[in-house]
Amino acid sequence: MKLFIINGPNLNLLGIREPDIYGSKSYAALTEFVSAACKEQGIDCEIFQSNHEGELVDIIQSGLNNCDGIVINPAAYTHPSIAILDALKAVNIPAVEVHLSDVDSREPFRQISYAGMACIKTFKGMGFEGYRQAIIFLKEYLSKL
Repeated sequence: MKLFIINGPNLNLLGIREPDIYGSKSYAALTEFVSAACKEQGIDCEIFQSNHEGELVDIIQSGLNNCDGIVINPAAYTHPSIAILDALKAVNIPAVEVHLSDVDSREPFRQISYAGMACIKTFKGMGFEGYRQAIIFLKEYLSKL
């Protein structure tokens, strides 16, 4: 089983950007955490991050015949990106959305998730642990297909 772990804009600045919201751990720490969580579950993964919407769409599309599932934190593209929604729908690969912060308790615009409309589940407000939960959920989901 192979998962694509896709991270959107500004996640490369974890630990620097608004640590009161996103925590003090770096993006490198997140990638180490995700890699370890996948290894614990016996899952291969590729981890991506981009600040560019089109590049995220390209990565999603490259998942066709290359991965079994997607864990995606579209970050700021959660709210405005119909392109990411359409890419997720087009490839029809089971996807789970993750947000480090509890977007439901933040600004009203953050409560709208276009990407989430194409996802089978969302984990939010759990910090890094949300990624582990998404990985475990996808493993169980995919094992039933």
